[in-house]
Amino acid sequence: MNAIATEPPPSVPYRFHRDIRPTAPRPFDCPGNAPHTDFNSSDRTGTVAGYRQPSLDVPDAGSSSPLDHLAALMGDRTMSAKRFGSLGEQYAANWLEVQGWVVLSRNWRTRYGELDIVALTPERIVAFVEVKSRRNAQYGVPQEAVTPAKQRNLRRAACEWLVDRRNRVPHAGVRFDVITVVMHLGRPSVLHIPNAF
Repeated sequence: MNAIATEPPPSVPYRFHRDIRPTAPRPFDCPGNAPHTDFNSSDRTGTVAGYRQPSLDVPDAGSSSPLDHLAALMGDRTMSAKRFGSLGEQYAANWLEVQGWVVLSRNWRTRYGELDIVALTPERIVAFVEVKSRRNAQYGVPQEAVTPAKQRNLRRAACEWLVDRRNRVPHAGVRFDVITVVMHLGRPSVLHIPNAF
């Protein structure tokens, strides 16, 4: 995989970069006092919607990885928005695996909503990843859809995932990430926002 830094067209309101600054996981507290967690959002800096440091990973034209296959499928402008979103989630999951993450759950449903991806980072952090996919950034950046209400529901859903005995995994912390997948020059571009909220 090659990382390409390009100047996006005017319709894309941000620059693409390869690396995102690493951040430490924030403490996490579940209602019902799950023993291994506490949450404090007071140290959160910035907002998800205001984040403007994306990374663009574009697969080599000659390679035939699962990411390439998904990228080709995502280029179909006739597919439904639901199908495009599903492919975007699959693309994000595969992208995380290429980065050395282990995907623990996908589309895990609770009464509070769905967790798109639950993954274990190479540093053994359980990351709850919300994925937003768009064909373009014409109507704003996708991460703007992760509203405070959505964040509250994701926290509640994460608590349910953490207390479910089937999901016990040794880990060093918990965090919430956002990944956006936006088509750019006919290819999916990935923006990973670690510790987004």
